[in-house]
Amino acid sequence: MSIRNILRTVIMGPPGSGKGTVSGRIVKSFGLPHLSSGDLLRSNIKAKTELGLLMKSCIDQGQLVPDDIMSRIILTEMRNMDQSSWLLDGFPRTVAQAESLDAVVRVDTVINLDVPFQTIKQRLTSRWLHQPSGRVYNIDFNPPKIAGIDDITGEPLTQRDDDTPETVNKRLRAYEYQTQPVLEYYRSKGLLETFTGTETNEIWPHVQAFLSKKLTARNEMVGEKA
Repeated sequence: MSIRNILRTVIMGPPGSGKGTVSGRIVKSFGLPHLSSGDLLRSNIKAKTELGLLMKSCIDQGQLVPDDIMSRIILTEMRNMDQSSWLLDGFPRTVAQAESLDAVVRVDTVINLDVPFQTIKQRLTSRWLHQPSGRVYNIDFNPPKIAGIDDITGEPLTQRDDDTPETVNKRLRAYEYQTQPVLEYYRSKGLLETFTGTETNEIWPHVQAFLSKKLTARNEMVGEKA
C-alpha cells in the first residue's frame, strides 16, 4: 500500500450506537483492517502472553485493566502496522491512552457516532434472547410471535444483564464520563468528525462520503508533492 492510500482512523461511540455495523461497512467499503481492542485483549489472554497474563490477573481480581497495560497491548500492534491503514475500535478510552497512541503513530481522523441516549436505551432494552440458541429478538422491529417466547422452541426468552434499563443507564453514564475528555482532546487537534442520527442507515452515507473525500484529498496532496 502506497503512502497516498494510508488512512488511520479511530471510531468512537457509546454501546448500542451502531459502531460495530458502521465499522463493518468501513472495512468493506475502504478495505481498512479492523483492529478491535477487545479482540486484541482476548487473543493475548488466550495466547497467555506476558501482557495477557497481567490483564487476566486484573480481571480475575475485579480490577480495571490499567492504562499502561492496555496501551502496551494496542501499541505493540500499532508498531507492527506502521505502514498500513487501519480502523481502531475501542481504544483510546482515556486521554492518557490517546497521548500514548499519538507518541507511536499519527491518527488521521476520529469518527464519533453521536446517537441520542434515549434512542440507545430504547434499542438496547428492547432486545430479548433465547439463551440456548443465541437467537436475538427486538420487540420494536423483530418481535417473537408470542411475547417472551422463542418462536422455534417455545422456551422463555431472557434479557441480558447488560440490557436491563438500570444497567444501560449506568453504561451510558460511564461512557459519557470517561469518553468526553477524549473527544475534547481530538476536537482540539482538529481530528474529530461527529455524525449525528438515530439510525445507522441514516448515519452511514455521511460517514462513507466523509472518508471518500478524506482519501481523495490525501491522494491529491501526495500527488502534488511527488
